[in-house]
Amino acid sequence: MRSICFRKTVLLLLLISFPETKAWSELPELMEFTTTSPLDQEVQNVRFWAPENANTAETPVLVFLHSWSGDYRQDNSKWFAQAVKRGWIFLHPDFRGVNNSPKACGSVFARQDILDAMAECRRRFRIDHKRVYLAGVSGGGHMSLLMAGHHANEFSAVSAWVGISDLAEWHSFHVRDGKPQRYAQMIEKSLSGPPGVSGERDADYRDRSPLFHLSRVGNLPVDIYAGVEDGHSGSVPVSHSLRAFNEIARIQNAELISESEIEQIRHSKRLAVPTPSDLRGIEDFGRTIHLHRTAGNASVTIFDGGHESLPEIACDRLASHQRAVPVTMPVINQQ
Repeated sequence: MRSICFRKTVLLLLLISFPETKAWSELPELMEFTTTSPLDQEVQNVRFWAPENANTAETPVLVFLHSWSGDYRQDNSKWFAQAVKRGWIFLHPDFRGVNNSPKACGSVFARQDILDAMAECRRRFRIDHKRVYLAGVSGGGHMSLLMAGHHANEFSAVSAWVGISDLAEWHSFHVRDGKPQRYAQMIEKSLSGPPGVSGERDADYRDRSPLFHLSRVGNLPVDIYAGVEDGHSGSVPVSHSLRAFNEIARIQNAELISESEIEQIRHSKRLAVPTPSDLRGIEDFGRTIHLHRTAGNASVTIFDGGHESLPEIACDRLASHQRAVPVTMPVINQQ
């Protein structure tokens, strides 16, 4: 049984301009509901917004996942504005909040929380099941890729920005002179210590790391993005995005990004010999592109930037995808 509780949140005020539309002077109110996890009976909060016709017309959904140190109250106005602009339901679940406790950080509990939020959204609104989109940035990028690997059939397309793909490797990146720094400390709180201590703990690291599950995405469209400066001025080296893409490329029998190319982009920030795909990039991206590869319905783009996202570009790309509804997905509308 889900416990449902609505309450209004503080009105978000933000000046946002869209090149092809009028300027938005404010965003509508976000609402809240709660779900109760079937795994441990803990109550989880979800913020959402839905257009007025979401009870009568099939409506796309943007499931947006908060970042590593945030929770469902995190201000993601730029992404919310894209949903409002397009008339999509905006779903912002908590999935155990900040990644510093055992049930957070990609655990089976956190993954279930996202599924529960989506199920409640299906119950309340008339969802367009062909257009259920998932996106996240940084820790949200990590969780988006993880959900793509564990629950590919739940989504129509995924957009993951500057995400972590291997928690053990990222832990190592944030250890200095043998001492774990902030993010390494948070990982250890989530996974009961550093990697390499026991087989059981290492298995947990793998379970929560997208790299080991992306071979199961099938034909799900997955777009992966990272700014070339990340890992230098930001916290997540671009190698996480490149290696995540390679896992999908393997199942598509597509050409992999070589280790030499990964090292060039990570350290020199440029390729010695760009391919035609790199040079062509993405039309109207608005940033210099340093690497762009595709494999089936998946892509990876390394652009001139840092630890950041470009929500309008992401949502334009998501909107181009529709997917057949899995026969197991219930179409529920009790409103």
